[in-house]
Amino acid sequence: MSLFLSLLLIFMLPSSQAQEPPSPGFYPSSEVAPIGFDQVFKNLWGPQHQSLDQGTLTIRLDNTSGGSGFKSFDSYQSGYFGVEIKLQPNYTAGVITSYYLSNNEVHPEGKHDEIDLEFLGTTLDKPYVLQTNVYMIGDGVGNNTGREIRFHLWFDPTQDFHNYAILWNPSEIIFFVDDIPIRRYPKTSNATFPLNPMWVYGSIWDASSWATEGGKYKADYSYEPFISRYKNFKIGCKDGADASCRPPWGSPLGASGLSSQQNTAMEWVQKNYKVYDYCDDSNRDHTLTPEC
Repeated sequence: MSLFLSLLLIFMLPSSQAQEPPSPGFYPSSEVAPIGFDQVFKNLWGPQHQSLDQGTLTIRLDNTSGGSGFKSFDSYQSGYFGVEIKLQPNYTAGVITSYYLSNNEVHPEGKHDEIDLEFLGTTLDKPYVLQTNVYMIGDGVGNNTGREIRFHLWFDPTQDFHNYAILWNPSEIIFFVDDIPIRRYPKTSNATFPLNPMWVYGSIWDASSWATEGGKYKADYSYEPFISRYKNFKIGCKDGADASCRPPWGSPLGASGLSSQQNTAMEWVQKNYKVYDYCDDSNRDHTLTPEC
């Protein structure tokens, strides 16, 4: 191939494929020591489809079970909740791999909170979708609503482990991928921000009714077993913990906000890889999402 053709192909690539994300300049994951799975979590369901080997947790879904899940021993009022995850390649439509915070086992339906990282399964010709969600009371009287923002990723999440994290503190929620902030959800009112303690969960399960393109593609068990792997858990602070326990800052600015360098990185991700934003969805009832 001539040099001219080589250069032409490079310039024809979409900008999202022609470069790596800008450096965020700040790495909160480096400020939290990893902790062993058994020190923090217990099996919640599907124990026969869950195994731990040298610090790596593997959970499975096949046609003999509904998958597998785990839950933290303790609840948390705030903190940095990170983990490295490696996803299943090939056809995974209808299958969700998740890592999230919730208090749905304590609060009745319609009054619980969640902060979600969910990988929505995909077909052979399309990339994974990472769904971030802040799900909670939207009108102050118990009608929950989701606040989903979805992304493609700038790498193949089936080839290696990558770090995914939720930073939740009293003023904001920040979602990170490999320390790059992809979404910041600031507190604007008590009615639109989770305030109650939550437990940490992870799971793999069949959500064929909605997971992949609104349920268009279902789980196909000829591709089983569906496997997700987790390692290097980072977590804290427990509900009621000593005041000296605090999550790392999300930026060098302190307890709230992102630096200009982090904002540049986040804007690059959102420009090139954001594929859905609840605030831009004209079919949503935005009286439940006043922050939009």
